[in-house]
Amino acid sequence: MRRREFIIFFGGVAAAWPVVSSAQTAGRLRRIGYLSTSREGDAEGARRLAALRRRLQELGWTEGKNLQVDVRYAYNDDEHLRQAATKLIESAPDAIISTTSTATRALMNATAAIPIVAAITGDPIGLGFTNDLSHPTGNVTGFSTIQQYLGCEAS
Repeated sequence: MRRREFIIFFGGVAAAWPVVSSAQTAGRLRRIGYLSTSREGDAEGARRLAALRRRLQELGWTEGKNLQVDVRYAYNDDEHLRQAATKLIESAPDAIISTTSTATRALMNATAAIPIVAAITGDPIGLGFTNDLSHPTGNVTGFSTIQQYLGCEAS
């Protein structure tokens, strides 16, 4: 996925955040979980997380003031991924962003109650994330790479 497309996606997530949180009590610290399958310090992962934080800041969400972002890394390891997903769920975030289909699956296995925003996914129906794209089921939402549906290579 190109950087511009990724930033646009995270901008959409950040724009939707006030709608999700408006039903919450004013003044409460909101929590976002962020689960990455990569290693901490991975350059591309760091850029994506920075883009999310920038957009949230632009929308008035300030870490330490009205927002806390809990980041977990799975180091491309299934056991670390399971543990990271469990720890995120235990921190009781208001929503969780998953960076890959693998991360989304681990989160789905850990909770059916906390909203999961799948940042990068393949076929959500084929992967079992939902039964219907026009009316998503369960606690997972997000975006899919359009190239897979058009038969094109990702750029």
